[in-house]
Amino acid sequence: QVQLVESGGGLVQTGGSLRLSCATSERTFTDYAVGWFRQVPGKEREFVAAIIRRSGGSTRYADSVKGRFTIYRDNAKNTVYLQMNSLQPEDTAVYYCAADISFHNIVEDTRAVGSWGQGTQVTVSS
Repeated sequence: QVQLVESGGGLVQTGGSLRLSCATSERTFTDYAVGWFRQVPGKEREFVAAIIRRSGGSTRYADSVKGRFTIYRDNAKNTVYLQMNSLQPEDTAVYYCAADISFHNIVEDTRAVGSWGQGTQVTVSS
């Protein structure tokens, strides 16, 4: 397991942008696939985006964010980012990052994912 810290959330107007960061002090972070998820009170956690470990050459997105959000990693900084553009009120949620050795776990079986951050609030005003 790795300790993850999210940052970058905040209040933004419709159409605006935010960049979320998921950072760790673990030097082996490059060996972990990382995903972003979001949750609204009273609803189930929702997958947003994921990136494969090491090179980060493979990514996956929820249909609702394709073309607007970009996940990428800077292994030198042990950080994974989620660039969010063209934000809409329905993007309002607490955003969590998660890490696991298995990309499959991130995108298919989050019950098996062992490392989660504490979350960062994103609010998009209309």
